[in-house]
Amino acid sequence: MYILLLGIFVFLGVHLVPSMIGFRSKIIAKLGEVLYKGLYSIISLIGLLIIVYGKSIAGFHPIWEPPVWSRNVTIVIMLFSFYFFAAADIKSNIKRFIRHPMLLGITLWSGAHLIANGDLASILLFGSFFVFSLFGMLSANKRGAIVQEKKYPLIKDLVSVISGLIAYAVFIKYLHPYLIGVSVI
Repeated sequence: MYILLLGIFVFLGVHLVPSMIGFRSKIIAKLGEVLYKGLYSIISLIGLLIIVYGKSIAGFHPIWEPPVWSRNVTIVIMLFSFYFFAAADIKSNIKRFIRHPMLLGITLWSGAHLIANGDLASILLFGSFFVFSLFGMLSANKRGAIVQEKKYPLIKDLVSVISGLIAYAVFIKYLHPYLIGVSVI
């Protein structure tokens, strides 16, 4: 469990740096933006790998029994989550209505998995990401995040939807059982 917590601390800790504008500016002034971004990416990846490893070796300590319906609800919510993940990096119109599609996707992902998993490791993992994503949206809004004004052709929205659907299908069918060890369908 400690390795999982270490991974969460490293991954979310480095992701808190952008919300600390003064601290971030000092680091960039010392290292330069390219080195800062490189270290940020490397530390994020290390944290993510520690999380995956830590979750895989964490013992199963049941806290509560998830309702039977939670599995199906999670599968549906994840469809939207994958759409928001895809839309975050595609220039489309969703950002005219939602300021933070990636963080919204993380909120949906973590919230859906919280209702479908009642063990301690899952609660720590998904609960920390749920709280972090909500904090991230509030923090970005406080720093002046706005919805985009530019309007893109509808084909860009279609690309977002199709990209999200393909990623969802591949992950659910092939990657989730292999990486997570749990078959979804």
